[in-house]
Amino acid sequence: MRTRSLAFLSATALAAVLLAGCSSPSTESEPTPSATTASSDDLCGALAASGAASDAVTIEGEPGTESVATFESPLEVAELQATVDDEGSGDPAEAGDYLQLAVTGYNAETGEKGASQGYDETTQPQQISVESGLPQLVGCPKPGSRFVAAVPASAEQGAPAQVWVIDVLDVIAADDFCSVQEPGDEFPTVEFSADGVPTITVPATEPPAELELEVLKEGDGEVVEPGDNVTVDYTGVKWSDGTVFDSSWEKGEPATFSTNGVVVGFQRALEGQTVGSQILVSIPPMCGYGDASSGNELGGETLVFVIEIISTEHYEG
Repeated sequence: MRTRSLAFLSATALAAVLLAGCSSPSTESEPTPSATTASSDDLCGALAASGAASDAVTIEGEPGTESVATFESPLEVAELQATVDDEGSGDPAEAGDYLQLAVTGYNAETGEKGASQGYDETTQPQQISVESGLPQLVGCPKPGSRFVAAVPASAEQGAPAQVWVIDVLDVIAADDFCSVQEPGDEFPTVEFSADGVPTITVPATEPPAELELEVLKEGDGEVVEPGDNVTVDYTGVKWSDGTVFDSSWEKGEPATFSTNGVVVGFQRALEGQTVGSQILVSIPPMCGYGDASSGNELGGETLVFVIEIISTEHYEG
């Protein structure tokens, strides 16, 4: 997956906040642990300590609305600091949950306000795990919470020291986000050639808002578990025009990757299925590459994949 830019915020830093990087199903990778392997205590304890820089920022505006931050500049930021501005309410996030975030960025050296994101448009929810680095900024947040992060300058990224105001708009339980649904009456169809190569036909209707999946053939092999390394053949088309945007069949060889290394819709389609299965899945933008403002050429697209699961390697951590 690609990250979208946010004014002067560095790509690496922004990826940790809004768009955690994912790879497309095209390269071999090692098995990786599930995001739920860490405890919620680990998330809470990962929050960076507050300090003089993050405590010096005054915020105007309620959580969930675009903020105005004031501080004396230049603000010296020697290390990452995070201050809880509003604790929110409700149940705190657990490892594996998804966070709906909104962020406003400021240049710590000049006080200049950069861009904000997630207030006027919906950004793709991000799964929280200790490995992602996100808990350093928000810990184990509750819905409606707000955090101020002071981020040191990055010579590598060419970014100055920064101040971020991070609003946690919602916490979505892991099992509730992009859960698999039965397909509706109008669903794509697949035909396989004599060589086993699929052709997907998309109906001339509006795409479903939810992730919908049909098992075309159920295999009798092992069950794909979270974090497994899977080898699959696949073809993906856009619902909007039916054009193929990626296909291992066309490339002439299967793809191997971790289920944790692809968009969540593809992950949901694979986990729980058996080796040898052929599946057809429709993935809405929220479970794929995000909306049209994501900066990815597939942003805003509902994607349809036919997938054949060839093998799986369980993670043993």
